Amino acid sequence: MDQEKTLIDDKREQQEPNEIDQPEPPKHSVFDDIQGIVIGSLLAAFGIAIFSHMNFLIGGTAGVSFLVQYTSDFSFGVVFFVINLPFYVLAVKKLGWEFTIKTFLAVFGVSFLTEFIPMIFEFGEINPWFAAIFGGFLIGSGLLMLFRHKASLGGLNILSIYVQEYFQISAGKFQMVADTLIILAAFFVVDWKALAFSVLASVALNIILAINHKPGRYRGMS
Repeated sequence: MDQEKTLIDDKREQQEPNEIDQPEPPKHSVFDDIQGIVIGSLLAAFGIAIFSHMNFLIGGTAGVSFLVQYTSDFSFGVVFFVINLPFYVLAVKKLGWEFTIKTFLAVFGVSFLTEFIPMIFEFGEINPWFAAIFGGFLIGSGLLMLFRHKASLGGLNILSIYVQEYFQISAGKFQMVADTLIILAAFFVVDWKALAFSVLASVALNIILAINHKPGRYRGMS
């Protein structure tokens, strides 16, 4: 019986090799990172442009930027770029120069594109349900691409990545809670309909991250 058990165990080990024995996944090339950051920033910027057109908002530094835009003469792109500057200190100390530089480029890209998109793309009447869900999916997909190439859109994204890396808490779930709290704080800035659709947009955004960006799920790294 012992010999049979040993043979069965040996066969099982051959059929189901330990994950440690698996080869390391190939790392992203420089071209991979460039296209990931460019396309991810474009998707996020287009979703943000839709939200800006509809007077929606989201959480994090982007949400704060929306609030400043809606209550002042400053544009989203300018505020978003400036408000992220302090978070690069945390990024350098906790997540390294590579992540910080890529995040800076992504933030710069989104800041520029949100100013540029309305010049080449004219938004007409958009169904608010579609704007909230589709815009959230666009931003979530953009963030997902940036996360997978060791980048983010700064601010709360940096904190959510840090929490996931060091505490194994899903970035999507962490950011969903934080974003919802920030949106609720905007109750006195936008009307209740825009606020309700903003909550829906935040849920749509974070569904993309919660489902597709789980700790240990994605092994390709830069």
